[in-house]
Amino acid sequence: MIQPFNSGTMIRFNKNYFLLTVLLFLTELLIALYAHDDFIRPFVGDLLVVILIYCAVKSFFSLPVWNAAIAVFLFACFVEMLQYIHLVQRLGLQKSTLARIIIGTSFSWMDIVAYAIGTGLVLLAEHLPTGTKPASPPGA
Repeated sequence: MIQPFNSGTMIRFNKNYFLLTVLLFLTELLIALYAHDDFIRPFVGDLLVVILIYCAVKSFFSLPVWNAAIAVFLFACFVEMLQYIHLVQRLGLQKSTLARIIIGTSFSWMDIVAYAIGTGLVLLAEHLPTGTKPASPPGA
Protein backbone atom coordinates (compact mmCIF):
# COMPACT_ATOMS: atom_id res chain seq x y z
CA MET A 1 0.00 0.00 0.00
CA ILE A 2 1.27 3.47 -0.82
CA GLN A 3 2.15 5.34 2.34
CA PRO A 4 1.90 9.09 2.94
CA PHE A 5 5.17 10.93 3.11
CA ASN A 6 6.69 11.24 6.56
CA SER A 7 7.15 14.77 7.82
CA GLY A 8 10.51 13.74 9.37
CA THR A 9 13.86 13.85 7.64
CA MET A 10 13.57 12.43 4.15
CA ILE A 11 17.18 12.99 3.13
CA ARG A 12 19.66 10.42 4.35
CA PHE A 13 22.51 8.46 2.80
CA ASN A 14 22.17 4.69 2.55
CA LYS A 15 25.45 2.96 1.79
CA ASN A 16 23.85 -0.34 0.73
CA TYR A 17 21.56 1.23 -1.86
CA PHE A 18 24.45 3.37 -3.10
CA LEU A 19 26.66 0.31 -3.60
CA LEU A 20 23.83 -1.38 -5.50
CA THR A 21 23.46 1.78 -7.61
CA VAL A 22 27.14 1.70 -8.55
CA LEU A 23 27.02 -2.04 -9.32
CA LEU A 24 23.90 -1.66 -11.47
CA PHE A 25 25.37 1.37 -13.26
CA LEU A 26 28.50 -0.61 -14.13
CA THR A 27 26.31 -3.49 -15.32
CA GLU A 28 24.30 -1.12 -17.52
CA LEU A 29 27.52 0.33 -18.90
CA LEU A 30 28.80 -3.15 -19.79
CA ILE A 31 25.48 -3.97 -21.43
CA ALA A 32 25.60 -0.74 -23.47
CA LEU A 33 29.18 -1.35 -24.57
CA TYR A 34 29.19 -5.08 -25.22
CA ALA A 35 25.67 -6.49 -25.57
CA HIS A 36 24.49 -6.12 -29.13
CA ASP A 37 21.67 -8.63 -29.16
CA ASP A 38 17.90 -8.71 -29.23
CA PHE A 39 17.28 -9.54 -25.57
CA ILE A 40 19.94 -8.43 -23.07
CA ARG A 41 20.44 -4.91 -24.33
CA PRO A 42 16.84 -3.94 -25.11
CA PHE A 43 14.95 -5.91 -22.46
CA VAL A 44 17.25 -6.72 -19.54
CA GLY A 45 18.85 -3.27 -19.83
CA ASP A 46 15.43 -1.61 -19.48
CA LEU A 47 14.45 -3.92 -16.62
CA LEU A 48 17.67 -3.10 -14.76
CA VAL A 49 17.46 0.65 -15.37
CA VAL A 50 14.31 0.86 -13.24
CA ILE A 51 16.09 -1.00 -10.44
CA LEU A 52 19.11 1.29 -10.88
CA ILE A 53 17.03 4.45 -10.58
CA TYR A 54 15.14 3.03 -7.59
CA CYS A 55 18.42 2.24 -5.80
CA ALA A 56 19.76 5.72 -6.66
CA VAL A 57 16.66 7.34 -5.16
CA LYS A 58 16.82 5.16 -2.05
CA SER A 59 20.55 5.98 -1.71
CA PHE A 60 19.69 9.53 -0.74
CA PHE A 61 16.02 9.63 0.25
CA SER A 62 14.17 7.81 2.99
CA LEU A 63 10.97 7.10 1.11
CA PRO A 64 8.48 4.29 1.61
CA VAL A 65 9.20 1.37 -0.73
CA TRP A 66 5.90 1.55 -2.64
CA ASN A 67 6.09 5.31 -3.11
CA ALA A 68 9.63 5.16 -4.46
CA ALA A 69 8.96 2.14 -6.69
CA ILE A 70 5.79 3.57 -8.22
CA ALA A 71 7.39 7.00 -8.72
CA VAL A 72 10.33 5.41 -10.54
CA PHE A 73 7.99 3.32 -12.70
CA LEU A 74 5.94 6.39 -13.63
CA PHE A 75 9.12 8.34 -14.39
CA ALA A 76 10.32 5.54 -16.70
CA CYS A 77 6.93 5.51 -18.46
CA PHE A 78 7.10 9.30 -18.82
CA VAL A 79 10.50 9.05 -20.51
CA GLU A 80 9.06 6.36 -22.79
CA MET A 81 6.21 8.73 -23.70
CA LEU A 82 8.84 11.36 -24.59
CA GLN A 83 10.20 8.80 -27.04
CA TYR A 84 6.70 8.32 -28.44
CA ILE A 85 6.48 12.04 -29.29
CA HIS A 86 10.06 11.96 -30.68
CA LEU A 87 11.33 14.57 -28.24
CA VAL A 88 14.97 14.15 -29.28
CA GLN A 89 14.11 15.03 -32.88
CA ARG A 90 11.74 17.85 -31.88
CA LEU A 91 14.56 19.44 -29.86
CA GLY A 92 17.00 18.98 -32.74
CA LEU A 93 19.21 16.69 -30.65
CA GLN A 94 19.24 13.70 -32.99
CA LYS A 95 23.04 14.06 -33.41
CA SER A 96 23.60 14.16 -29.64
CA THR A 97 24.68 10.72 -28.47
CA LEU A 98 24.03 11.69 -24.85
CA ALA A 99 20.45 12.85 -25.56
CA ARG A 100 19.77 9.73 -27.61
CA ILE A 101 21.01 7.51 -24.76
CA ILE A 102 19.30 9.34 -21.89
CA ILE A 103 15.95 10.11 -23.52
CA GLY A 104 15.97 7.40 -26.16
CA THR A 105 14.57 7.57 -29.64
CA SER A 106 12.03 4.80 -30.13
CA PHE A 107 8.89 4.03 -28.17
CA SER A 108 8.19 0.39 -27.35
CA TRP A 109 5.46 -1.25 -25.31
CA MET A 110 8.00 -3.96 -24.43
CA ASP A 111 10.04 -1.29 -22.64
CA ILE A 112 7.05 -0.55 -20.43
CA VAL A 113 6.68 -4.29 -19.78
CA ALA A 114 10.37 -4.39 -18.81
CA TYR A 115 9.87 -1.41 -16.47
CA ALA A 116 6.88 -3.15 -14.87
CA ILE A 117 8.84 -6.37 -14.35
CA GLY A 118 11.77 -4.41 -12.91
CA THR A 119 9.41 -2.60 -10.54
CA GLY A 120 7.85 -5.92 -9.55
CA LEU A 121 11.31 -7.33 -8.80
CA VAL A 122 12.08 -4.30 -6.63
CA LEU A 123 8.86 -4.77 -4.66
CA LEU A 124 9.49 -8.49 -4.33
CA ALA A 125 13.08 -8.00 -3.17
CA GLU A 126 12.07 -5.31 -0.68
CA HIS A 127 9.48 -7.59 0.89
CA LEU A 128 11.55 -10.77 1.14
CA PRO A 129 12.39 -11.80 4.67
CA THR A 130 15.88 -10.69 5.69
CA GLY A 131 16.68 -13.93 7.43
CA THR A 132 17.09 -12.31 10.84
CA LYS A 133 15.04 -13.65 13.71
CA PRO A 134 12.82 -11.23 15.60
CA ALA A 135 13.84 -10.45 19.14
CA SER A 136 12.31 -12.68 21.79
CA PRO A 137 9.49 -11.07 23.75
CA PRO A 138 10.41 -9.90 27.23
CA GLY A 139 10.22 -12.67 29.81
CA ALA A 140 10.46 -15.46 27.24
